[in-house]
Amino acid sequence: MFALVDCNNFYASCERTFRPELRLRPVVVLSNNDGCIIARSEEAKALGIQMGTPEFKCRDLLKKHDVSVFSSNYALYGDMSSRVMRLLGKLAPEIEVYSIDEAFLDMTSFTRFDLADYAGHIRKTVRRHTGIPVCIGIAPTKTLAKIANRIAKKNPEYQGVCVLKSHEEIYSALERTKVEDIWGIGRQWSKLLQAKRIVTAADFATASAPWIRKHLHIVGARIQAELQGTSCLEMELVRPAKQSICTSRSFGRSVSTLAELQQAVATFAGKCAVKLRKENALASMLTVFIATSPFDESGNRYWGTRTAALPHPTQDSIAILRAAETILAGIFQDGKVYKKAGVIVSGMVSKVSSSTTLSLFPEEEPVPNQRDTTLMQAMDAINHRYGHGAVHLASENSESWKPSQDHLSPCRTTSWNDILEVKV
Repeated sequence: MFALVDCNNFYASCERTFRPELRLRPVVVLSNNDGCIIARSEEAKALGIQMGTPEFKCRDLLKKHDVSVFSSNYALYGDMSSRVMRLLGKLAPEIEVYSIDEAFLDMTSFTRFDLADYAGHIRKTVRRHTGIPVCIGIAPTKTLAKIANRIAKKNPEYQGVCVLKSHEEIYSALERTKVEDIWGIGRQWSKLLQAKRIVTAADFATASAPWIRKHLHIVGARIQAELQGTSCLEMELVRPAKQSICTSRSFGRSVSTLAELQQAVATFAGKCAVKLRKENALASMLTVFIATSPFDESGNRYWGTRTAALPHPTQDSIAILRAAETILAGIFQDGKVYKKAGVIVSGMVSKVSSSTTLSLFPEEEPVPNQRDTTLMQAMDAINHRYGHGAVHLASENSESWKPSQDHLSPCRTTSWNDILEVKV
C-alpha cells in the first residue's frame, strides 16, 4: 500500500503559518516579478480567481474582497517543505519526496493497523508541528494513491483522508475520475482517449490493453496496470541524479546595457556552480540565453541563446562565470531592451566517478587544480555559516536588475533578522 501526502495550497499555507489572522481570509501568491497568481487558498478559489491569472487583470477583485497578496518567498517555502518531509520520514519507514509539497509513503508494514486512523494521525501531527494542512490518499499503487488523494482533497466529507482497498472502492473511485485527471495522462493523450470514448479512469482501466500499448506505449500500459491494482512504480528512495541545472529570472525592470546583463548572468552562473557542488557533480556544457519581453509590440523582440562545451568538466564558479561571459558577448545585441536571462549547466557527471578529460591545448586551457577546489570549499563554508551571499564573486550583483517583490513576507525560518518575536 502506498500513501500520497499532499500539502494543501502549499505556498498559501506557508504564508498563513505565521499569520493566524489570515486563516479564514482569501490568500494568493504571485509568480516572479509579481506577475501571475500561482497559489490560492480555498477562500480565493471560491471568489473565482483562476490559477495563472495576471495580477493586474484581477486587481480590482483582489481589493474588493480584501485578498491578502504575497510575492513568492521560495526561501520560506523550501524550508517549510524540508520540515514537513523530515516529519513524514519519522512517521513512515520509507519516503519518496516527489515534489516540494508531495511525498509517497510506503504503508506496507501498516496493514495490521487501521490505515484511515493512522493517516488521520499523520495529518494532525504535521499540522501541529508545522502548521501545514495536508490530505492523504492510500491505495495499492501510486497511481491509485494519486486518485485517492484527489478525492480526499475535493470532497470535505472524507476529512482529508481517502483509503482505497477493496475492488468496489477502487472501481467507484475510477468511475468518478476523468481520464485527463489520471496521473501521467497529458493533454494530447486525453484528447486521443476521449475521441475513443474513453472518458473516465474506469474506461481506461478496462480498455483494450493492445490498443493502449500501441498508442500510449509502455507508459500507458503501466498506467493501465496501476489502475487495475498491479504496482509498476516502486518507491524511489534515492533521488535520480540531475541531468541539468537552470537558473534564470525575469527582471524587475528593463535592462539594455551589456554591463547589467553581465551582472545578471554572472549571478546565475554562480548559483548554478553552487548547486553543482551541492550535487557533487561536474558540468561539461554551458548554455546562456537572454530575451526581450514577449509582449513587445515594436517588432524588436529577440531571443538569443548559445551552448558551448566547457574545456573540462567543472563545478568551479570562476571557470563557469568566465565561460558564461564569453557566450553572453556573442549573443548580446545592442539596442534591445531585455527582460529575462538565464544560465543552464548540463552534461553533468558525478565528481566521484568522473575522470579528468585532458585538453589538446593544456597551455591555453589549464585543468582546474586543488587550489580552485579549496577556494570553492572556503566560499561555500563561509556562506553556509554567515548566510547566502556573505562572500561572492565581484561580478555578481543582483541589486540593479532584481525581480519585483513588493509583497514579500519575512523569511521567518531562515533569517535571524526575521525570526518572530513573542513577548510575554
